[in-house]
Amino acid sequence: MDAKREAQPDESLTETIKRIKTDGEDGDEADQTDGHVLSGFQMTAVLSESAREKNIFLQGKLNEQTAVVLLGKTPIEQGTLPDIFTESTLQLKMKNDIYSEYRLQPPAQLNEMKVTIVHPATEEHVNKYTRQDKVLVVETGEDYQSITQPFIHAQSFSLKWVYNILEKMAEKDRIVFEDPDEKVGFILLPDLKWNQRQTEDLYLIAIAHQRNIKSLRDLRSEHVPLLQNILQRGKDAILQRYRLPANKLRIYLHYQPSYYHLHVHFTNLNYEAPGCDVERAHLLTDVIQNLQSDRDYYVKRTLHFSLRTDNKLVRLFEEAGRL
Repeated sequence: MDAKREAQPDESLTETIKRIKTDGEDGDEADQTDGHVLSGFQMTAVLSESAREKNIFLQGKLNEQTAVVLLGKTPIEQGTLPDIFTESTLQLKMKNDIYSEYRLQPPAQLNEMKVTIVHPATEEHVNKYTRQDKVLVVETGEDYQSITQPFIHAQSFSLKWVYNILEKMAEKDRIVFEDPDEKVGFILLPDLKWNQRQTEDLYLIAIAHQRNIKSLRDLRSEHVPLLQNILQRGKDAILQRYRLPANKLRIYLHYQPSYYHLHVHFTNLNYEAPGCDVERAHLLTDVIQNLQSDRDYYVKRTLHFSLRTDNKLVRLFEEAGRL
């Protein structure tokens, strides 16, 4: 679903794999716990890394095909703290008056990493996870019609993995809630960035069953029932499953989205999720109110969004003299 990050060679590549998502021809996903899938991975480049988010994105080869591997540290679970305190080893690094600093090595079962694999990966996947500078784009309604919409229609990114979810051909066991209605229905499931073990970084995605809404620009007042249904029933499902109330949630859409099929993000309000910044995230409640006041609000509205400088859409805006 949506994501971004580089590496230092160490033993972390052999950590147990808790979940692997592959973009193969059949769209299937596989759960593996023996770690063998990475034993043949040959790293060729560090695409990006984030000390803040504690993850790293690598490019390499698996079975002679290009692959992108995403490694990330999992959050500390409160329930594991007693074992961390009693079973870890400590090495003193510094002591000064009342302050001391240690290097802590927890037991192997508490030192897990999360791994996501994109394989085989296209050039677009590699570019997506390579760190680049950004530029702010100002898109009028006319710009969308003449520049962005043709670009979207020409996209080579496949939505097969999205349709696999909607048709229960993949990730069926991960569905938290579904409304099967063709008009206002959706599937709610955890985002790949969340390991589902604590709610501090809760992150779920609601994917609409309607397949003709690519982005915020396609929304009209007749879609308000769909958006209201996602808002209310998504909040209810999260409260029931995770005991997190609505006033603890950030619920929003991205523009530009990372894939062109209507989906809504549900995150813990205290979690600064990637993409929740003001130039990309649009609160679902605001979207609903805007459409209630003007059927064609997002047809006419000038929208601002940031894009990486290597994004093909940036080049199109430059060629049109809009950047």
